[in-house]
Amino acid sequence: MGKVLSFGELLLRICPDEDGQWLRENNLPFYVGGAEANVATALALWGVPSAYLTALPDNFVAEQLVGYLNSRRVQTDHTVYGGNRVGLYFLPKGKDLKNTGVIYDRAGSAYADLKPGIIDWDKVFEDVSWFHFSAICPAINQSVADVCEEALKVAVQKNITISLDLNYRAKLWQYGKDPVEVMPALAQYCDLIMGNIWAANKMLGIPLDEGLIANLDKESLEQHAALTSKAILEKFPKCRTVANTFRFDYQQGIRYFTTLLEAGSLYTSHEYQVEQILDKVGSGDCFMAGLIYGFYHQLPPTETLEFATAAAFKKLFIPSDATTTTVAEINDTISAYAN
Repeated sequence: MGKVLSFGELLLRICPDEDGQWLRENNLPFYVGGAEANVATALALWGVPSAYLTALPDNFVAEQLVGYLNSRRVQTDHTVYGGNRVGLYFLPKGKDLKNTGVIYDRAGSAYADLKPGIIDWDKVFEDVSWFHFSAICPAINQSVADVCEEALKVAVQKNITISLDLNYRAKLWQYGKDPVEVMPALAQYCDLIMGNIWAANKMLGIPLDEGLIANLDKESLEQHAALTSKAILEKFPKCRTVANTFRFDYQQGIRYFTTLLEAGSLYTSHEYQVEQILDKVGSGDCFMAGLIYGFYHQLPPTETLEFATAAAFKKLFIPSDATTTTVAEINDTISAYAN
């Protein structure tokens, strides 16, 4: 197997607390972020040959960021240098990216300025067997969406496996198109699509049965996951695997489980429940990385799903965008919660 290449915008996440303590202390925490970068660093940590492609300005900040990725064993040989700035986003501590409090500062970034023809995809895809991107990329503007399609067409020609994370970020889709007008054209190239039943509805036009999921009980959610997954396979014949995540916040804590439709069978993970967590950001990226890890190593579907789910669950206790949990620690978690 060749490398796994993840494509997306490298970001800095700025984390002001909600009561303004950062102003009084003159201290503003930040983390290196970006959904696809989180996937790339997780895979590298777990021993999978991992590369990452982004665009950055040619300055010392970009140099340090690339050095950081390299220190995490992520290959960055094809980084596109140009433009004026690194993308930022602001998110209060403990919140997730679906929270209304998220503030994006990404307009005019080096990545947002990408256009078709800039990247030599034939060269980029040398020694690559898996290509990963997310719906965050085409959410930025039409030009980046066109770059994504440009990449996907070349990847298909080279028989590279393609995965898509249906990350829905309402605040990013601001260039006059709804996701459902853009995403199906990209999803048609993909072999593995991950998201949830609500994102599939919003971004791919897959029907949502509100009555079936009104009570959010596990049996009904599993049933809807099966319906959504099969609808995706029917709509996008190239796709052969669909995964869904279910994470709910309650007063008593977090409830989390996932499903995987593979070769006509629906698998459901162990359900994790916990009272307190540290950081929601990057959990879905960890799940995506776990799926890639399992399929890359040709693990059985049940093992792949449990590994990915445990990796995502462990990320909830890590105060950064990227995971630091090892394969051994993830397997220990699976064993501990299975009993």
